[in-house]
Amino acid sequence: MTDYDSLYAQEPNALGAPTPAIVEALALYDNTPCRILDVGCGQGRDALPLARKGHAVTGFDPAPSGISQMQADAQAEGLDVTGVVSDIMGWKTSQHFDLILIDRVLHMILDDSERQAALDHLLGDLAPQGAVLIADEPSNMQGLRDTLLAAPHEWIRKIDTKSMLLWTSA
Repeated sequence: MTDYDSLYAQEPNALGAPTPAIVEALALYDNTPCRILDVGCGQGRDALPLARKGHAVTGFDPAPSGISQMQADAQAEGLDVTGVVSDIMGWKTSQHFDLILIDRVLHMILDDSERQAALDHLLGDLAPQGAVLIADEPSNMQGLRDTLLAAPHEWIRKIDTKSMLLWTSA
């Protein structure tokens, strides 16, 4: 497993630009400022562009160097970004988010049962009429769909591809 804290400390923008499919899916939110939770935000490759579009973004990641860089960049630009050092299962908040973004994080650190438990844990932070956007390995998608279907949400809109889910609750 990659030591992301060391990677981030050594290399600014270590993971590059946001994934084009994520950018395209998030364009649905361009005209509607919302509260976004960026799970495993790293150095802010998704969080910072979202904040530039007027969203209030909270991101968490277990890598302190990534959070520090994201916060410094956000502060320099005057962006509404809050960074928290935390892992998925340690994450706790009293906030609810209009969008929970999980961009290629779950497959890197969790096995099947842990992945589904983590997603279930995160869904507790979803606001009414909120959405969840998950990009992950195609082999993990059915288990993630099953977890979403078992959650106490009525899903009214689903964009579902081989490696990405964007589901909106009622």
